[in-house]
Order: sequence, then structure tokens, then C-alpha cells
Amino acid sequence: MAIKKRPAAAAKGAAAKRSKKGQDGGSTRLAGMDTYEKAVLAEYVWLDAKQVPRSKTMTMSMLPTSVEGLRIWNYDGSSTEQADGHNSEIYLYPRAIFKDPFRGAPHILVLAEAYNAWDGEPAIGNTRAKCAEVMEKYEDLDPWFGIEQEYTLMKPGKVGETPTVPLGFNDDGSEPAPQGPYYTGAGYNVAIGRPVAEEHYFKCLEAGVKIAGVNAEVMPGQWEFQIGPCRGIEMGDHLTMARYIMLRVTESHKCICSFSPKPMDGDWNGAGCHTNFSVTPMREEGGFDVITKVCEAFGKVAAEHIAEYGEGNDKRLTGKHETCDINTFKFGVANRGASIRIPRETEKDGKGYMEDRRPAANCDPYRVTARMMKTTGECLNGEEEEAKPAETAAAADATAAPATAE
Repeated sequence: MAIKKRPAAAAKGAAAKRSKKGQDGGSTRLAGMDTYEKAVLAEYVWLDAKQVPRSKTMTMSMLPTSVEGLRIWNYDGSSTEQADGHNSEIYLYPRAIFKDPFRGAPHILVLAEAYNAWDGEPAIGNTRAKCAEVMEKYEDLDPWFGIEQEYTLMKPGKVGETPTVPLGFNDDGSEPAPQGPYYTGAGYNVAIGRPVAEEHYFKCLEAGVKIAGVNAEVMPGQWEFQIGPCRGIEMGDHLTMARYIMLRVTESHKCICSFSPKPMDGDWNGAGCHTNFSVTPMREEGGFDVITKVCEAFGKVAAEHIAEYGEGNDKRLTGKHETCDINTFKFGVANRGASIRIPRETEKDGKGYMEDRRPAANCDPYRVTARMMKTTGECLNGEEEEAKPAETAAAADATAAPATAE
């Protein structure tokens, strides 16, 4: 039996109805367009098996007003180490929309979540799904996060190989002058890589990413940007998009962004992802006591937290370079050598937030925030398990050490 063709007018009418609701009309709508000149480009961004952002572009008939108006897409998971070649389809579910700072309006960036097409389970590398469950469970605590993302700009090596020399290190193989002048410094041969940091800053602002600031860090070629405050799952979404934008920016600056926690051996600072955190009881009167209680709870499961805080972190958390040894747990006011620092202002006000200084620069923000929220929620809701034999030394350090450079 011959298949009856749907009248073009009917197809356009249906697409128009969907468009009125702020939905992309898809291929049906595109087929009815004489030209794609006014089409909208959507760059779908997701994380692969190693938490590295990947992306590809879709042509859309119109600009959706929400993620519900975006299409579910797919890609070849066998090329991202998330599936086998004989069963490789991975679905992309849109979760957040950002403006595209590279192509400009009306084009967009779409943060998407990867799911296996064959069983509907989160794909390898998709830790957002579990994080969302934790955030939903404890949403009444209204968690706020702010992450300080350190990174190192590296000189390109061979294509496909991990770079080994930071930007700013001498071409003859000798090391630059010791750390000291580079942190928040200015000037040629001091603030090395500023054009990258500045462009990234403005691109994030244009995109709608909640970027709060930037500064040069302690090692040559090392910088930091801060994302937040963000609430719940939003923290991972905004940091993921900020990392993606950074990778895009470096494409035109002939350097590579490294999130390695220890990109250079020797007497050089590593790179972290200090995570500032609070829940409603911490921000209210009496919050300092709540913060202390939560810090003590963190100490009981210190090893479990470290396991979620990034690979290679043992090379960074040595007890030197403003870190606490990976096998020790302590917290204190204004102490940047502690696992968790409580700001001086928080102690003075009797409420505020805490800073977990252990997450590495390459950490997965969804795993980090989920773990922090899980421990906090169990602590404040009386769900804590009986204390396990300590795998790390837990000690509350209440010393009021003077603040030093972050």
C-alpha cells in the first residue's frame, strides 16, 4: 500500500504550533524552510568517559525558550570510550542552556547528559544523574557552592600527547625564578597567560556562566577562575561549561589548558579546586556551630571524600604548598594548611560557610558536591552511620593562623 504524503501545509502548521510553544520544529520544520539562513545553531556539550567535554553542532529551526523545547540527540559512544562499536548509540538529554559566546546570538550552548540508548542508564562518565538525586533528597537544606578552579597553561607538545612544560618555563629547559612574584602579579614575564584568562572571563560572562572572578596563581602560567555561588546541581553544570569554554579559548592561543593537580614536579604549587560550601543552617544565627559539626562529620569519612576528589591528588596533598597531607584531616579558622578552612569572617559573624581545600583541579564537580552534600545531609538529619575505623587522622585545628595567599 502506498504511503500517503502529508500535505506540506499541514506539516508547516504542526511545526508552527510547536514553535509557538518555544520548541524546535526539528527536521519537519527544517524541511519546510526555503533557507537555513535564520536558523539557530545549538552546540551540544557533554562529558566523555574521562570527564573531558565533547561537543557537536545541531541546526535548529528556532530558538527554544527552555530545555524542554530542545531535541534529544545522539552520538557514537564507541569514539568516546562510552560504548562498544556494535552497540554504540548514546542519547543526549538537554539539561541547561547557555548563550554561545563564540558564534553570538541567537546561537546557544546546550549542556547535555549522556544516557545509554540500549538500557536507559547513565552513560559511563555521567555522574550528574546521581548528583541530582542527592541534591533533590536534601533540597530543603538549600546548598550553595562556589568552586575555585585552578589550571595551568602548557606549551603544546606532540599532537595527542599530554604536555609537560608550563607556559612561562624557559625554552632552554631551565626553570624560571622561584614562586613569589607570579601570584596576582602584573607585567611581562610575570602574568603569563593573561590574554587567555581575560578572554575566558568575558566569554563566560557572555554565555551566562556564573563566573565570579579570576587571578594569576602561584606558579608561572597558572591561573584560577571562580564559579559561583551556585545552588545544588547548578554548580556542576556551570563549572563544566566554564571548562568547555576554556578549552575552546585555548584553541586560538597556541597553548593547552591542564587541569592536572601536579603539572610540574619540584618546588612548585599544584592545582586544586577549593570548594566553598554552605547550607541554610550555616548561614543563619548559630551557623558556626553547625559548620563545626559538619567539619567533624567530614573527618569521620575523610577517606571516602578523598576518593571522590580527583585522580593524582596524592602528588598535590603533601602537606606543603598550602595543603594538608592527604592522610591527615584537620579544620581550622583561616588555616590554609588545613583540609577545611573556615573563613575568619565566618568565625566573627558566627555564621557563613566553609572551604574544603582538598578537591583537585581535575575533580568531577558532580562527585565532589554530591559527596559533600551527602555527608552534610546525613549529619544534620541524623542519618550518620556508626563511625568507621579512621583511615585518616582526624583532628580539629582551631588555631587562628593569619591568612595567606590562596
